[in-house]
Amino acid sequence: MSALIWNIASFVIALGILITVHEFGHFWVARKNGVLVKRFSIGFGKALFRWRDRQGTEFVVAMIPLGGYVRMLDDRFDPVLPQFKDLAFNQKTVQQRMAIIVAGPMANFIFAIFVLWLMYMIGVPEAKPVIADVRSGSIAASAELQPDYQITAVNGRSAADVRTLNLLLVEQLGRNQMTLQLQHRQSGQLTERQLDTRQWQFDPDRQTIFDSLGIDLMMPIPLTTLAHIEPGSPAALAGLEVGDEITHVDNSALQSWYQLTEWIQNNPSTPLDMRILRQGQSLALTVVPGERQTADGFTQGYLGIVPASSGWPEGIRYTKRHNPLTALQVGVQQTWQLTRLSFSMIGKFIFGDVSVRHLSGPISIAQGAGTTASIGLIAFLTFLALISVNLGVINLLPLPILDGGHLMYMVVELIRGKPVSEKAQEIGFRIGAMVLLLLMGIALLNDISRL
Repeated sequence: MSALIWNIASFVIALGILITVHEFGHFWVARKNGVLVKRFSIGFGKALFRWRDRQGTEFVVAMIPLGGYVRMLDDRFDPVLPQFKDLAFNQKTVQQRMAIIVAGPMANFIFAIFVLWLMYMIGVPEAKPVIADVRSGSIAASAELQPDYQITAVNGRSAADVRTLNLLLVEQLGRNQMTLQLQHRQSGQLTERQLDTRQWQFDPDRQTIFDSLGIDLMMPIPLTTLAHIEPGSPAALAGLEVGDEITHVDNSALQSWYQLTEWIQNNPSTPLDMRILRQGQSLALTVVPGERQTADGFTQGYLGIVPASSGWPEGIRYTKRHNPLTALQVGVQQTWQLTRLSFSMIGKFIFGDVSVRHLSGPISIAQGAGTTASIGLIAFLTFLALISVNLGVINLLPLPILDGGHLMYMVVELIRGKPVSEKAQEIGFRIGAMVLLLLMGIALLNDISRL
């Protein structure tokens, strides 16, 4: 229950910050262009707090924190005296109205740059992407990738750390091949390998992008010792405790955490005889894995346990910290990379390279917010930057109900010399709302299937 409250609180804080930033973009540029802003609302429904400034704008914090809006004077909907017509949004030039509309998404991109700038001045823990092992029969094995080589670039784009490499690899989904540049960790020898990715399958709900290619990176190794047990889980009900080391399952000795995971996932609702070490004593327990549905409809076992892990290999972990100027440069570069990746993923959804079952909705976002907030400030700031970029990108899509749809109408107006008819706009808004609701419904169903 406490985890749920933490996730909801983190989600509300994150969403509140991002919506405020987005709507402030519209608000600030509207004011700069001489538009009277009647209301600036964070949330919908009943107002919890409200106040007015000297220019007559009503600021509202409402009960339902799932959005927000800026209500501007518009003589198509508001009675406006002739002397105040120049304060109406619809009386401004097309270019001014376009600037006001695009200011919301742009504010999200600027906020992402600011967050990343702040992160890299504080210092971001990073890891070098050095190959520890290559799984036989995998795409990486076919390309003859070798252990002890650090992946330095993907198709010529530099990847100094695991975080950047992960994003670059996701961008390659749907392509027939990619080229990796590598450097040997000891000798410094440079080499290049081409990966045939025509049969590449990646399921983000079940594996990392590296797992899907058959690459194991040098990082802490999960152990069969338990670091956390979820309250009320099958593991807790069976009597497992934090610190227990699981050594055998059904009289078979365990070699790794991955072996244990596979055993549990393949045996939902099936009693498993386990032998554990607890404070130096060997004990026998019978554990019955619970059942849950995966995104692709399969039933999978789970226990609700988190493993302890070994330390980082020497020379892999480091802290990336910059002065204010270079931190700003890195912030701009990473925001552009996230923006490019977001548009790329939308294209992959449209063309079927990535399944819509991987869309995430509010539940997954809330879980992500809670998890990153519990890890620490840097993780939560990373989450904020990512969601801020995604919010900016989504709002630029040419769906009439979004900012991008309004921009689309204004571009047409700019070309034709007259506005799109209100009837055509109304039809577009209805279609846009239907498409958006459909996508939200799919994302919500995906969230529920992951619980």
